Amino acid sequence: MRLRTLLIGLAVVPTVAMGTQTAVTADRLLAQSHHLRADVAAGERIGSPLFALMVEMQAERALTAERWSGTATAEDELRRQRAATDRAAAEFRRAGGAGARSAQADRRLQEVTEALDDLPAYRERTDVRSSSADSVMAYYNGVIGQVIRFYQDEFSHTEDAELTLESRVVVTMFSASEMVARQDTILALAGPSRELSATRFSDFVNAVGAHRYLYDTWVVPYLAPGENELYSQLVGSDAWQTKGRIENAVMSDHKDLDFGVKLPREVSGWRAAHAQWAPELNALNAERSRALLARANAKADALETEVTWLIAGSAGALLLVATGVAFTTRSVLRRLRRLHESTVTVAERTLPDVVARLQRGRPVDADALPRVSGDGDEVGRISDAFARVVEVSVDGHRQLAAERHGFGMFASGIASRTGNLVSRQLSLTEELQDSFGHDETLLAQLMRSDQLTVGMRRQIENLLILAGGEIPDPHTEPMRVADLLREAAAEVEDFRRIERQALDEISVEPRVISQISHLLAELLDNATRFSPPRSKVVIRAELVADGLSVEIEDRGPRVTPAAYEEMNGRLHSAPPYAVLAENAHRLGLFVVGHLADQLGARVTLRRSVYGGTSAVVIIPAEHLVPTGPESEPLPVRRPTPLPASPLPAPRRVEERSEERKPELVLHVGAAGLPVRRRQDRLPVRAQGTTQDQAQDAPEDSVPAPRPGGGRPPLPERVPQTHMVRQLREPRAPEATVAPDTATPEEVADAWSDYEHGTQQVEQELRRDQP
Repeated sequence: MRLRTLLIGLAVVPTVAMGTQTAVTADRLLAQSHHLRADVAAGERIGSPLFALMVEMQAERALTAERWSGTATAEDELRRQRAATDRAAAEFRRAGGAGARSAQADRRLQEVTEALDDLPAYRERTDVRSSSADSVMAYYNGVIGQVIRFYQDEFSHTEDAELTLESRVVVTMFSASEMVARQDTILALAGPSRELSATRFSDFVNAVGAHRYLYDTWVVPYLAPGENELYSQLVGSDAWQTKGRIENAVMSDHKDLDFGVKLPREVSGWRAAHAQWAPELNALNAERSRALLARANAKADALETEVTWLIAGSAGALLLVATGVAFTTRSVLRRLRRLHESTVTVAERTLPDVVARLQRGRPVDADALPRVSGDGDEVGRISDAFARVVEVSVDGHRQLAAERHGFGMFASGIASRTGNLVSRQLSLTEELQDSFGHDETLLAQLMRSDQLTVGMRRQIENLLILAGGEIPDPHTEPMRVADLLREAAAEVEDFRRIERQALDEISVEPRVISQISHLLAELLDNATRFSPPRSKVVIRAELVADGLSVEIEDRGPRVTPAAYEEMNGRLHSAPPYAVLAENAHRLGLFVVGHLADQLGARVTLRRSVYGGTSAVVIIPAEHLVPTGPESEPLPVRRPTPLPASPLPAPRRVEERSEERKPELVLHVGAAGLPVRRRQDRLPVRAQGTTQDQAQDAPEDSVPAPRPGGGRPPLPERVPQTHMVRQLREPRAPEATVAPDTATPEEVADAWSDYEHGTQQVEQELRRDQP
């Protein structure tokens, strides 16, 4: 995608995003305004008639209670109240019994409408006293409760938080006024006798506590200043004070009777006081309802005004943004075009010519390279940065050839010096075996020292493998898979725990024997190190469709699937030396990965069915050959067995030594125990071939035991016969090594890896010392 397209997209995307955001915000505000308008319309159409119906029903309920109690009530007053209730019900029906904002509110209205249909029947029961007062009062209470619940359902969906809170205050005021109206009804039921049942007295006390709590907690703190003033006038009036005194007298001065309570004489003043404060309380409720609708209407107007300003401001901002982006895009494109032309010239012509001259060892003209101009703007800083990059690249190419040249000689020298140390260690081990072979315990320790030396040699081979070298293979004939498994197990320090199973008779080509053996030895060493000391490590080999499958299974600790994925990735891809330096303590898997890549093999780590780890190696069929008579293992004469020894270690050594690999030559020590000697196959660059080493190796044999069961004599040994010819002969002058391709970072990382491996071997040797 061109930069021009990107810059245009950079201009279009924020413009479209800003326009979209404006449209979404405007739509949301308009929807909120529409909902508020619908709330106001519903309140004016249904809320006002329903509030009038509630007030008339409360008044009719009080007069009906007086009639049930036997109080002298004028028929004309009850008839007028019933007519007022009928007019309020008719007005409510004309307003529409449905059309609320929610289905639940519609259901409340339908319940109120159906309840009003039963009103004539309850009036008739009151007139003829065919029912009980409690059932009639329960009817009136139910209708009024449905009205209050309608307000709760209808105005609780307001999207504005402030209006939602104000609507809750209105509904609370309706509930509080209903508690006061129920007090009036209960006192009316007391009648001239001023006697109440225990249930009705309890309802009265609950109504007093409820309306006081509602006013003090949920009404007064949320009233507007004007409404708070009306409430203060109502509470401060003589009628309201009389109401409070009567409530306190009823709750404190009543007399308990067998069937109920006897109210004090002060209740006779309730009716007159109620006639004074009831209209004021209803006026306060109506004023609060009208204020809520007015506030919702004003909020809707404010939202519509906000939408208008939002659209106008966004349009102006979009115009300014589009103009600024267009001007900036044109200027940046012009500057970048000039920068592009200059950098393309340097990258495609100047720099390749400079690199070619440096590779040929010719001098470079500094004037041909770009220079730092010191410009302060962004494009100038990019040009200066490019010039510095070119300068660093040229300097790096100057040093790269010299630094790569020394890496090959460096690795070869390290391997050669370390190989000399290994050879001296093997020589010392052999001398100790000959001198102290009669001590079976010491002989077992010498065998362990031999194993440690083999491990050191494998670490040297790891260094060469990671440095890009190869392991010379001393084998000239194919090797059976069983012998190959035995050779790999012999490379491991704790070889006694390894159980080998060669399920098919097949051989491996000579040229890959050492590589495969080294690969399997690394996996076996890893398995023995990370599994319990007394557990077995099983290695089995069998033919499969893709070649030879070798599986190594241990009983090590549980490994997470993520860890297996990370280790398999390390096996299937050759990492750079920076990664090797970070994982210097876990080079075994890197070595396995390098060898598998050279062999074309596949190595996979997975969880074993026993809870440990199973390593599966698939060796390609191209490295396999049929097993012939020439591939049979060489016969080894076993020494005359000695009487059973109480020491278990030498017997395990003998059992291990009998499983001889072709590369090992067995000698018999003074105690009749087999002593392992190894033909060195140390890989050193610029040294002799593998066949020369095989020719120079001494052909030792196992001497026959003496007659009578005596110990055989020690074989005569020639100093330094265990060493390869290249190490016995005088060192020839080192040949000039061609320049290597390793970077300075790779040289440093390889040296760090070697030092870490050497330190690890030294630590293991110190731990093994008594």
